[in-house]
Amino acid sequence: MTEEPRDTDFVQSLARGLAVIRAFDAEHPSLTLSEVSRRAEVSPAAARRFLRTLESLGYVRADDRRFALTPRVLELGFSYLSALSLPETMQPHLERLSREVGESVSAAVLAGPEIVYVARVPTRRIMSIGITIGTRFPAAVTSMGRVLLAHLSERDVRALLAEHPPHPLTDRTTTDVETIIGELARVREQGWAIVDGELELGLRSVAVPVRGRDGSVVAAVNVSMSATRDTVDLVHEVHLPRALATAAAIEADLRLL
Repeated sequence: MTEEPRDTDFVQSLARGLAVIRAFDAEHPSLTLSEVSRRAEVSPAAARRFLRTLESLGYVRADDRRFALTPRVLELGFSYLSALSLPETMQPHLERLSREVGESVSAAVLAGPEIVYVARVPTRRIMSIGITIGTRFPAAVTSMGRVLLAHLSERDVRALLAEHPPHPLTDRTTTDVETIIGELARVREQGWAIVDGELELGLRSVAVPVRGRDGSVVAAVNVSMSATRDTVDLVHEVHLPRALATAAAIEADLRLL
């Protein structure tokens, strides 16, 4: 099992309950008791207690021998999002960008080794996995993730990659740490990132940073498209300039908050 912090204020049962919730994701929307136990790294008896507690609170539903999260779980994320002005500030700008380029547009923030989607305007589905607010992906293999990682210190990035090594999601996924570090330096210098087929084959995306009032990077915005339909030249000539303009417009609004 994962070693837990040795802190007198650390509530082990809460940590394990959250691990049970995180056991469910887009690829595992429903799980058996034994699957929850294995994915959350808790004993079957503990998994049963947590699931039944979550069920009684309305966060989990049981169907035969399988369990699934209910929409009420969204309340946990919305508590965080509602405290942010960032998503609501970005949304109209993302909608305008999506209309201009005719593609899906998203915004995400960094959460450890992952990105978390906080705003999105979908147009057509070009991924096998549906993306919604709260969807997470490994930061190192996504355009938005690379933009966000590029503005961390190299020491922090190396620590993240050491604790969460990149895994190949396609045959184009970059997993070599030194190559990733070099790519992040290039992204930091040029101010944008393009990822082609590393998260999913046939998916290309370009991302740019969004800076807060203090100048630090607080989020990233991307445009996603089919690699077979749109050329790299189109990305550079159309999508990237408009994404940069959108980020600048968002930053202008953030300075007024």
